[in-house]
Amino acid sequence: MRVALLSCVAAIVSLTASLPVEAQTAPKPARSATAVAAGEGGKLQESNEWTVGVAGGLLEGTNIRFAAEMAKVLDDRPNLRVLPMVTYGALGNIEDLLYLRGVDVTITSADVLDEFVRNGTLANIKNRIRYICSFYINEMHVYVRPEIKSLEDLAGKKVSFNTVGSAANLTGGIVFDRLQIGAEKVFVNNSVALEKMRTGEIAGIVHVTGKPTDLFAKFKPEPGFHFLPVPFARSLQDYYVPTRLTSQDYPNLLKPGETIETIGVPQVLAVYNWAPETERYRRVARFVEYFFKRFDQFKQPPFHPKWNEINVASSLPGWTRFRAAEELLASSRPPVADGAVKQQFDAWISTRNATGGRRMSEDETKVLFEQFRDWMKRDGQPAR
Repeated sequence: MRVALLSCVAAIVSLTASLPVEAQTAPKPARSATAVAAGEGGKLQESNEWTVGVAGGLLEGTNIRFAAEMAKVLDDRPNLRVLPMVTYGALGNIEDLLYLRGVDVTITSADVLDEFVRNGTLANIKNRIRYICSFYINEMHVYVRPEIKSLEDLAGKKVSFNTVGSAANLTGGIVFDRLQIGAEKVFVNNSVALEKMRTGEIAGIVHVTGKPTDLFAKFKPEPGFHFLPVPFARSLQDYYVPTRLTSQDYPNLLKPGETIETIGVPQVLAVYNWAPETERYRRVARFVEYFFKRFDQFKQPPFHPKWNEINVASSLPGWTRFRAAEELLASSRPPVADGAVKQQFDAWISTRNATGGRRMSEDETKVLFEQFRDWMKRDGQPAR
């Protein structure tokens, strides 16, 4: 009897552990019961019902500033409250989105899903995560001691890739691996790592964040310390883009007119793929509605200038857009005139016929045109 009971308990524990995140329910904390008993149930519900937690990043990074600025612009209590959170960064933010209660939205890197797929650490990850929009570019900063003249010189040397879970940990690690730079990777907070560079304990640091970042903008120049260029190699041309660091970004570290070529990685405003009928979906959908409606406010001072890099309608290869965001974007696209669509379709048919394509019947052409018109109305863009 006892063995059977233990087996039953083990089965229940195993089933509970396998439940998806959307099926998990948090036990009511004692303070909630106290609040209800004190007649504060309405305030309790108001404080939680429309609060959206946004996982940003480390304090010295750009992502946490963006999370804080979203809180300033989108706050409309009791209809919506945005709560920015200091977190470990790109990799950690995806895990927080999956497992940490209270995290509804996160800022992460475009290369993060493929990294999880490559490592096989999170099952079916591309179906569990969605994106609201592609964000700004985070630049890769490689800052080194005087004796280091190139990335190749870092082979066998200790290089800090910031804390585990950060964008430097993710993108920096991918880039060094693809460029076959065999550095000894260490993971400490880069503000601490800068001090270790002074003693020679660490040869350099990799920091991936939006420029200008306070880590370098407020850093006292050390003789001989310098940024290294990062080449836009063929192996980096999937998620990454060429960019540069300039003396305008870091006047304390670069001479007037000096530039350092590097690469950047797009950031992503990501959410969990909640089912439409759930309370969490409705909460995130309201966040998306406010974000799109008030987006132009972010482009004005005193907000970060990188808001001007963002096109909320741009697509992101390898990612699927959150349903509520896709529906809002589709409803805001200008209608496509059937006459213009028919002209483009006829021109395509003429070109196809002229190049030897099989001539379609009238019925086939009609069906294809209906499909073409529907696609144009969904996309809202001219055919190419």
